[in-house]
Parts: sequence; C-alpha cells; structure tokens
Amino acid sequence: MATPPARPRATLLLLAYLAFVSLGLPDGLLGVAWPSIRSDFGVPTEAVGWVLTAGTVGYLTSSVLAGFTLARVGVGALLAGSTVLASLALTGYSVSPVLAVLVGCALLLGLGSGAVDSGLNAYAAGTFGARHMNWLHAFFGLGVAIGPLIMTGVLSAGLAWRWGYGIVAAAQLVLAAAFVLTVRAWHRGAPTSTEAGAAVGTGPTSADGAAPGVRVPIRDTLRLPAVWSGLLAFALYVAIEVSAGLWAFLLLTEGRGLSAAVAGGCVSAYWGSLFVGRVVQGVVAERLGAGLVLRVSLAGMAVGAALIAVPGPAVLAVLGLVVVGFAAAPVFPLLTLTTAERVGAAHADRAIGLQIGASGLGAAFVPAGLGVLIGNTSVQVLGSALLVLALALVALHEWGARRPTTGSPARALPAQTGRETQTSGPVRPVVDGR
Repeated sequence: MATPPARPRATLLLLAYLAFVSLGLPDGLLGVAWPSIRSDFGVPTEAVGWVLTAGTVGYLTSSVLAGFTLARVGVGALLAGSTVLASLALTGYSVSPVLAVLVGCALLLGLGSGAVDSGLNAYAAGTFGARHMNWLHAFFGLGVAIGPLIMTGVLSAGLAWRWGYGIVAAAQLVLAAAFVLTVRAWHRGAPTSTEAGAAVGTGPTSADGAAPGVRVPIRDTLRLPAVWSGLLAFALYVAIEVSAGLWAFLLLTEGRGLSAAVAGGCVSAYWGSLFVGRVVQGVVAERLGAGLVLRVSLAGMAVGAALIAVPGPAVLAVLGLVVVGFAAAPVFPLLTLTTAERVGAAHADRAIGLQIGASGLGAAFVPAGLGVLIGNTSVQVLGSALLVLALALVALHEWGARRPTTGSPARALPAQTGRETQTSGPVRPVVDGR
C-alpha cells in the first residue's frame, strides 16, 4: 500500500499558493490592458504577438532549463531569483515609453515566470500530493481572475494602464523578499529519495528501473513518444486557456456590445471559474480518478467553445466562457501530476520542465496567431477557433489513452558527488495510485 506524502510545511505551502497567484496576475492584466496599450503606442491589434512571442522565448528557455538544473541550483534559490526578475520586468512594463521596451520587459517576465512555474510544478508534484496540486493551480486561476479586476478598476478610475502593472510589480517584490528569506527552508522541505520512493510505493528503485536520484541520459527522455504527445497536449490546452482569456474582452465589447466595465467583470468570471473548478475538482479527481475527470473536462471544454462560437446574445458567450473555464480547471494539474505514469519516474522532472515550456509556446503563438486572424477578419472567429483546438485536444487525449502509460527502461548514469547528489527537488511525482 502506498504511503501518503509527508505533510508539507505550512510556510512553504502558503508561499507556493502565493507564488501561483503571482504567476496568474500578469496574464490577467494583458487582455484588459491591451486595447489601451495599443492606443497609447499607436500599434495594431495583432502587435500583441510581439509581446506574447518575447514572453514565450523567455518562458520556454527558463522553464526547460529549470527542469534540467533544479537539483543543481536548488528550488529555493530558483524561486527567489526568478521572482525578483519578474518584479523588475513588471516595473519595466509600467514605465515603458514605447512598444519595443515593453517587448523587452516581456522577455524578462517570461524568464522569471517560466522558472517559477517549472520549479514549483516539479517540487509540488513530488511533495504536496494530488489535492494540493489541484489547489495550487486553482490559485493560479485566482491570480488571473484578480488581474482583470485590478486593471478594470485602474481604468475605471481614470488612471493609465501602467498603474495596474505597477501594483502587481509591488506585490511581486514582496513575494520575492519572502522567497529570499526562506531559501534554505525549501531545501530542507524537499523529499529525500527514500521518502519519494515510499510515496509511490516503489521502494528504492523507480518503476522504470533507475535508482532514485540517479541521472539518466537526456536522449532517453527525448526518445519517449509519451513525452512528445504530452508536449503537444500541454501546448493545445494552454492555447485554449490563454486565447479565451486574452481575446474574450475584445469579443464581448466589439463583438457582443458589452461595456468595458461589464466585459472586464466577465473576463474575471472566466478566470474565476478556473479557480472554483480546481478547488472543487481537486477533491473529485481523488475520488473518481484522473482518467474519468480528464475525459469529462475535455468534453466540457468543447461544449463551452461551441457556446462561444454560436452567434447570439452576449450572455451566451459569457456562459460559454464560464463553462470552458470550469471544465478546463483540472486538466493542467492532472496532466502534470500524472507525468510519471506516462513517461516513468526517472524522466518526470525533465518531462515536466519540457511540458511547461511547450505550454509557453502554446500560450504565445496560438493566441498571437488568433490576433492576426481577428485583425484580418472579425473577433467573432474566436469561438470557432477555440472549438477546433478543443476537439483536437480531445482526439489527442483519446489517442494517448490507448498507448502504454509507463516509460521505457532508463539507462542510469553514475550519480555525481557534491550538490547534485542532494535532493533539492522531487525525485518522482506522487501519483496517488492513479
């Protein structure tokens, strides 16, 4: 019988929740702020692609590197440095005189956010267990839901969009200080190889044949079909999540005739449904199993996208957005949590880093492409695009469900001495028997 993971330290758990809130805040700001930003800088709608692409380059770079270097750097130092960088980047947003400077700040924000996202996901998957994993991602949804409210409040008060980014930058700086003060606590809170093995009931050897804490060749990880199908699934999922949140404001104002204040509240309702869904379905997934919950959730995303695509009153599009948000809620955390089941425990940390990087690609290029499409056609095309993406994700998940779920045997490399042999991140994610 699998032994449950050790109870995480309350301080670290609280900081992890706050870090996920901080990750979501900038994402929630951009959708509401962009009409003001493009007007201020005199650029077209599709220019948001430059911001998203720059952010993705930084996000992809840091998230992938974090997956490979977490054991060397240590999760505490990684979180502290990355959060400081993110706060500086957001400060740059608030004072940018031209779009080019804003794009440069987006690159820095991506570097900071990607490392925090990848490092915390890998750490949480091996330390916090299924319920907290879902709830952590729920707090990301809370952060993204708060973001539009902050920016809507700023704009409604007659202030410039820059104030919204300045407020979030200040909050990030406080969080960065907390991480700096707790660097050593994160190292002490990390699971040892023995604890991680007991948590999944595998003993001293992982399911794919590699001893815990022993490195395997990178090429072995990259040869696994499950790794590549996982990357595509994460890219598609996040493309849907971000595209809906980014362009919903424009759809509801220019396409369905809502006022800016009401539309901003509706965008927050979308992100809020993501938060509520993760809180509720974190418990449901433990009882019903990840497979069933994922299937129902993916189908729900397609239904919600169809409601957005159907021409009709604004309330129909708002309902579709809320359905998409609630249905999408458990997808990212459950796919992350079950990574070890798909690729094998020895490959899990690397795979998680790669998946986070792929999600960054999906978050930038697809919404940016939709911006070009919307700029050349109409914002009404958003619903149809979301429906196509949702159906593609359903098909990919069904294809992956019919494949073997364990990784191929890993060829172990000799463990090195020094810091690399110390466990500052998880050896294998806890999957709670699913």
